[in-house]
Parts: sequence; C-alpha cells; structure tokens
Amino acid sequence: MTKENTIKLFQDKRVRVHWNNEQEKWFFSIVDVIGLLSKSVNPQTYWRKLKERLKKEGNETVTNCHGLKMVAADGKMRITDVADTEQLLRLVQSIPSPNAEPFKIWLAKVGFERIEETEDPEKAFDRAMETYLKKGYSKNWVNQRLKSIEVRKDLTDEWELRGVKKGLEYAILTNEINKAWTGLTTNQ
Repeated sequence: MTKENTIKLFQDKRVRVHWNNEQEKWFFSIVDVIGLLSKSVNPQTYWRKLKERLKKEGNETVTNCHGLKMVAADGKMRITDVADTEQLLRLVQSIPSPNAEPFKIWLAKVGFERIEETEDPEKAFDRAMETYLKKGYSKNWVNQRLKSIEVRKDLTDEWELRGVKKGLEYAILTNEINKAWTGLTTNQ
C-alpha cells in the first residue's frame, strides 16, 4: 500500500485512510472511526442516524463530508463517507459513547491550551519544547529546531516586506530553497 491509500491501526482496529497530495491532508473513513468509537454492530446504520441528527441540528460538518472509493472488507472498491482531520474531530464530539470520551477530554484540553497560548504565547514555545523532548529528541536538537523556526520567521518577515504573498508564493520560494540546499523538493 502507498501513502495515498493505507490503513491505520488504532487499538488493533482498522481505519481506512487516504492521503490527498493536492490538499496535503488525510481523509479518514467515517464508518471505520464510528465503529471503533461506538462499538456499534452496524456502524453504517449508526452513521446514517448520526448524520440525520446532526443535519437537524444544523451541523455543517456533515454537509462538508464527501464520498471516496476505498477498499471495503470484501476487497472491492466501494464509496464511503470520509472526513479530514478537523471534520473528524468535530464528529467525534457528537458520538454519544464512553469510548469517544477520552477523545472529547483530549479535545477540550487542547482547546484550553490554545486559549492559554493566545493569552501568553510563551506557553506555546514551552509546550513545543516539552513535546519534542517527550518524543525523545535531545535538548541540543530541540534548541536547533527552535532556532530554525526563528530563522524561518525572519526569512518570511523579509519576504513579506518585499511584497511576497503568503500561501503559494511562500511555498514556491520554500521549495526552491529546499531544492538548492538538499537537491530534493519539499514534498520529497
């Protein structure tokens, strides 16, 4: 399987995913996640009912989910509803199940931390350092990484002063720098 079409395992359960190169984001099979979190015998029916309820509430997430062909349990390519990470996290909040509760608690914690970071941006810096250290990176590596972020910020500030537009133009310049430095594009 390629990066574009793969299966993620979560607590020994399969979740079908698809990487969209153009949008640069993952799409997850909603029924797989619902089956995992709800422990429903028939996650398709559970999703259909949840979708109806959310539409009645005016939830836009359901409207923005779309179908994508993925390998089904029978080995055939079948259309299944998918959601990107942000949509999926929103849907998880709507699943009334004890299995979804740890995710809901984590989402609330992350939301609280982000609010804290808007009040005191240094907390974001401290959390980044702590996260890198928990992942096993050395303190020296972490310091170099944080310095490289600072250098990148100086560079993008200079680009902004010179009229470079954020988004595509930043991406093009970043790609050119990477090619000159490593011989590889950013995606590579």
